[in-house]
Amino acid sequence: MSPNIIELEGQTFVPAEELPTPEWPCVVNEEPQPTLTLKDDDMFLVTDTLGNIACNFNLRNDISASMGLFCNDTRFLSRLELQIEGRAPVLLNSTADKGFMLSVLCTNPKIEGRINADTLGIRREIVLNGALFSEIEISNYSTGAVSFELSLTFDADFVDLFEVRGFSRQKRGQLLRAVREGKPAQEETGNLTLAYQGLDGSVMESRIEFHHRTPDSFKGYTAIWQLELQSHESIKLGYRLQMLMNNRPVSRVDAPVTLVQAKAAELMEEQHWVHQSTRISSDRSMFNQAISRAEQDAYLLRQTFGKGKVLSAGVPWFSTLFGRDSIIAASQTLMLNCAIARETLTILAEYQGKTDDDWRDEQYGKILHEIRFGEMARCLEIPHTPYYGTVDATPLWLMLYAEYYAWTADIETLDRLWPNALAAMDWIDRNCAETGYLSYACRSNRGLVNQGWKDSGDCIINRKGQLASPPISLSEVQGYVYAAKVRLAEIARLKKRIDLADRWQEEARDLKTRFNRDFWLEDEGFCALALDGDRQQVDSITSNPGHCLNLGILTPERAYSVAERLRAPDMFNGWGIRTLSSLSPAYNPMGYHIGSVWPHDNALIAMGLRSLGLIDQALELAQGLIDMTLYQPYNRPPELFCGYERNGDSTPVRYPVACSPQAWATGSIFQLLHMMINLVPDAPNNCLRIIDPALPESISSLRLENLKVGATLLDLEFQRTGNTTSCRVAKKRGNLRVVIEA
Repeated sequence: MSPNIIELEGQTFVPAEELPTPEWPCVVNEEPQPTLTLKDDDMFLVTDTLGNIACNFNLRNDISASMGLFCNDTRFLSRLELQIEGRAPVLLNSTADKGFMLSVLCTNPKIEGRINADTLGIRREIVLNGALFSEIEISNYSTGAVSFELSLTFDADFVDLFEVRGFSRQKRGQLLRAVREGKPAQEETGNLTLAYQGLDGSVMESRIEFHHRTPDSFKGYTAIWQLELQSHESIKLGYRLQMLMNNRPVSRVDAPVTLVQAKAAELMEEQHWVHQSTRISSDRSMFNQAISRAEQDAYLLRQTFGKGKVLSAGVPWFSTLFGRDSIIAASQTLMLNCAIARETLTILAEYQGKTDDDWRDEQYGKILHEIRFGEMARCLEIPHTPYYGTVDATPLWLMLYAEYYAWTADIETLDRLWPNALAAMDWIDRNCAETGYLSYACRSNRGLVNQGWKDSGDCIINRKGQLASPPISLSEVQGYVYAAKVRLAEIARLKKRIDLADRWQEEARDLKTRFNRDFWLEDEGFCALALDGDRQQVDSITSNPGHCLNLGILTPERAYSVAERLRAPDMFNGWGIRTLSSLSPAYNPMGYHIGSVWPHDNALIAMGLRSLGLIDQALELAQGLIDMTLYQPYNRPPELFCGYERNGDSTPVRYPVACSPQAWATGSIFQLLHMMINLVPDAPNNCLRIIDPALPESISSLRLENLKVGATLLDLEFQRTGNTTSCRVAKKRGNLRVVIEA
């Protein structure tokens, strides 16, 4: 017996090199393949349109490199390939419309001398629910019997998601082989186990149990069936793949036994979510598809952390808890379901910074940026345990804290999180003490250089395209601080802390005065992107100041000037407002933050335009984003798209590796709807104001059902006639006062 043998609760493993596994050839496809994405809570799956994860994906492109089954930032399946007689099936149709379920219909290629093309109908279904479930039904549509070999090949590299994203590692753990009496375990059990031991000693497994009909043989990690079907006979094959670490399930979702149970559990949970949420519809079927997709994606992106669920930032790269992203998405979806905001506030408060730690960019009172659970995090190769390198999550948390209370009058949550709010404000004040502005400078040697929402390394530049030096004070972040102080002052008065209320109001007034002096670009009639480490203006024209329009930090004259400049042709490309002016020497329409267009960025700007009374301009921006969304697969807005001009019949240009679904892109649909109907909730005073609602020309009517403000449920109907939009309270369950102002 090998001295490297590993025993784990009745299982035996040996290093993979001691028991070589026969290879099964993959079907080579040199062309990039479209992908489909499934998500269930803390796990997600990216496959090609056949439902395959091809073994040669790393040879093709970055999109395909993200394929696999992931949970806890680990890839538990890196190959999943269905073959007929060693060849790929022929795709007829596939859909991942439900989000947690993939359905594929395909047939066979011509098998020379044996089976004509299109003889077999192959239905393939994959469902995620705490595990991966799959069933394959094969039907013979010929007039005679057919026999053929069908194979399913599995493999798992167990790489950390950060490795998939391109991070290098000096050393990795070792792949393992499950054995029984010195032989591959599958020869004894009829099931497959793929395994790996990380550098931290943890043993990870992908256990595959076959249902309906066990394989006739195995060749390494390839299950093989020798099938014979009579005319119009069908046969069903199936399996369940469960992910484990140290013999315990990795997913926080309890996995059922069968695919039927998994599908039923998912549909039941989704129905409960729908019942608790606002239902929104218009008179335009295409727009309704985008709304319906956003409602479903908000459900799919929910991910369990502790006892609650928050919106994970996006699939595939950011499927975890993020400070900034989860907060903004929770704010955007308050009109959909306020529970998202409550649980986001609570979970982030639990992780609030408790010490000073340069490695994690942590400070007392600071809200986290990102948390990870993969091997690289467990081995402290990355600081995401959690990582706190974000300058804006803390003031954004305070803004959401106030917004949530305005929608719900939830005094229990307000009181419970008040100490966290005080700690967050204290962190802001300590940070601002030296320069008067909330700024950032990375302290971790594996941290982010830029720590605002534009956090790529090349995006904080001046008008010459030169990088700014830290510490950096971003314009929009000062707007968030201003709004946080103004809104928290009101809550302080409610809590009889007049000292805090007066102080925060005075600090907000002082910040506004200094901001309009220090950030204003007189020659441009615009606001600087930031101040650099020398307190010099970072004077490029960007979308960032657009976030300030709705926050009150700009004087009215300057707010209107910023609004007008944002809509100039170098910024507004017809679909949306670019992240960076096309006149900048650093402009790149394909750049992540230096010329692309982000839906959430634009939705925030649209809210700002609306707050200034620029309703037509806000609706024009909203219409561009809606038009863009209707061009996307499944009518799902992407994380971002390229900044190329909208000309004639041109379509929006996709950014190759944009996350989809993505939380604040999904949330932008609800934020744009909120902008149109202009709800101003005041649940503590039992009032909802609807101020000058305005639907775009493409929509004549809009209906909200089950909208919750405080303890009241409302159905609202909006109708556009010419340039006027009216509102009617169709149903009300509660005593909320609804004030409609024109």
